[in-house]
Amino acid sequence: MVGGAATDSLESPSHEAHSHEETHSHELLRAPVSAPARIGAGKYVTINYTLRTNGAIRHIRSKVWGDEPLEYLHGSGRLLPALERALEGKVAGERFTATLPPEDAYGERDKALQQRVSAEQFGGVDQVEAGMCFLAHSEDGRRAENVMITEVNEENGFVVVDTNHPLAGMTLEYDVTVVAVRDAPATGGCGKA
Repeated sequence: MVGGAATDSLESPSHEAHSHEETHSHELLRAPVSAPARIGAGKYVTINYTLRTNGAIRHIRSKVWGDEPLEYLHGSGRLLPALERALEGKVAGERFTATLPPEDAYGERDKALQQRVSAEQFGGVDQVEAGMCFLAHSEDGRRAENVMITEVNEENGFVVVDTNHPLAGMTLEYDVTVVAVRDAPATGGCGKA
């Protein structure tokens, strides 16, 4: 009597003293199982990732390196839109690769965003070389943007600066691991949590 043995093992010892005339029904109570949270607008998402361009690693955000994972609010515009679309619907524990061509990443390089400036503007720097990056302010002083020096012409006293994003014109390959997906915390006004 295999079925009876299994049932007996679920009964508590106090039931053994009861009359055999009583019938007992035992049901296992289970907590409702909810589906894992999926990435969608308004969810807080935590990820680790590796970014490669042309097979070379450009950036790693990983627990292996002691980095804190990246946490963001999905749909807030913090990530590239194409990367957010690739994350849509994923759950914690999923790992995937997303390849973004330049038009879905930082666009193609724009020659109009390169300009010659006087080398004197870099007077506080001992040696100005191609590949160096600086923070430049717009003429009205309201905006600051990163510029990269792409050419130095010491004879004529100028340098060529490029305000294209450093990853413009490149295909980006992200290896992403979803660490966590959770609802936004409830917020209340006037001291409510």
